Amino acid sequence: MGERRHFTEKQIVIASHNPGKVREIRELLAPFGVNVSSAGDMDLPEPEETGETFIDNAIIKASATASVSQLPALADDSGLCVDVLGGAPGIFSARWAGPDKNFGMAMQKIMEATADFETCKAHFVCALCLCWPDGHVENFEGYVHGALSWPPRGDQGFGYDPIFVPDGYDETFAEMDPAQKHAMSHRADAFNQLVAACFQPS
Repeated sequence: MGERRHFTEKQIVIASHNPGKVREIRELLAPFGVNVSSAGDMDLPEPEETGETFIDNAIIKASATASVSQLPALADDSGLCVDVLGGAPGIFSARWAGPDKNFGMAMQKIMEATADFETCKAHFVCALCLCWPDGHVENFEGYVHGALSWPPRGDQGFGYDPIFVPDGYDETFAEMDPAQKHAMSHRADAFNQLVAACFQPS
């Protein structure tokens, strides 16, 4: 792989209309003094996610947002992969929640699909793509492993956080203080790789 491109601009657009995701990424970017906006704030269209992997979909979102906004764009494509479901819902994690983003319904689907299994190992994946208006992209992928827990617990976080207990912990992501989750999540793993490659002085 060639040399990484360093991020030197003062403004970035988060290629997302998901308020929870935007909030987490904004908090992770806070130490770098970057002016952060989001595709939702700017009322940008949401591209169709037709990729076969998390990285594919992150590239689609970041490229579309960078092209339309003419600003560097950071996209996250993430999801929950359940071992006994063959990695589902995976890249379809948001789609399992339907057009109304009903993650209560999505968690119920997973509970019903895994009812015959005593323990359900799972992991979250986060693919980050940083794309500049000239089309240059940098990609990173992070993971956190754990298991599913029923019933859902906690009101922090978003998405599938209330049913995911990371390895070595008793609390779900949704029960944790946000700072604790940020320090260990799949998004933090990918983000730390991004920072080391693109935000550190050369």
